Amino acid sequence: MARVQARMETALAERLPQAGIAARLHEAMRYAALGGGKRVRPLLVFAAGELVAAKEEALLACASAVELIHAYSLAHDDLPAMDNDVLRRGRPTCHVKFDEATALLVGDALQTRAFELLAAPGLLASARQLELLATLARASGSLGMAGGQAMDLASVGKTLSQPELELMHAMKTGALIRAAVLLGAGCGRRALAAARMSKLDHFAKCAGLLFQAIDDLLDCTASTAALGKTAGKDKAAGKPTCVSLMGPAAARDYAESLRQEALQSLAGFGAKAGRLIALTNFICARQF
Repeated sequence: MARVQARMETALAERLPQAGIAARLHEAMRYAALGGGKRVRPLLVFAAGELVAAKEEALLACASAVELIHAYSLAHDDLPAMDNDVLRRGRPTCHVKFDEATALLVGDALQTRAFELLAAPGLLASARQLELLATLARASGSLGMAGGQAMDLASVGKTLSQPELELMHAMKTGALIRAAVLLGAGCGRRALAAARMSKLDHFAKCAGLLFQAIDDLLDCTASTAALGKTAGKDKAAGKPTCVSLMGPAAARDYAESLRQEALQSLAGFGAKAGRLIALTNFICARQF
């Protein structure tokens, strides 16, 4: 994990624009994307890439693209019109450090840069590359991350059923985690067999729900200093979460069931799934 995290920091720094034209925007883009975060999505790209012996250059492009989409979503989600947060990764959010208009442009520019990286000529066979572009686009749009955020905003103060909550989480958080796994697996010289890809996709869906379930628990149990963002914000805002629906103990049991289901989906991959297994356990056990 430490090796991939360090490699990603370098890769992102190299792939983001610096000073010159639009210098303030470029500074804000780098502020939003660099210098923090667990890089779980890039880690999943690389871990899935081990299943198919993918080349590092292709994995770096995919991991960078996914992480830039994630960074754009955070810059927008923190805005006063959305979650209205002032702290992210232990420092002022992008709109606080710069201003709201700049934070909007940061999200726009990070998103387009992500697709530019993934569309680089010669990265993969053209048909495979188009497939990966479509995967990331679907995960980011109205049927994925953006749609999930819209559902999240619309559900404030409401009580959702478990299927409704899982759908929202699968879109808002899970879609990009699922895309990270599929992009990593798509970087191999040969495509995985359909049955194996289906198992991997199911793993990714479980991992996405697991990540959000742990986030919901940490929002209630961890401190602001540990989280690097405002603790207890979901409850204060009246947002439906796993904890508000089930209670802390049942939410922890739910997370453990998702971990077990995710691991079962990897059973047929053998030792090559070691990194994915370790990441699943890390997601479930993390304290920040």
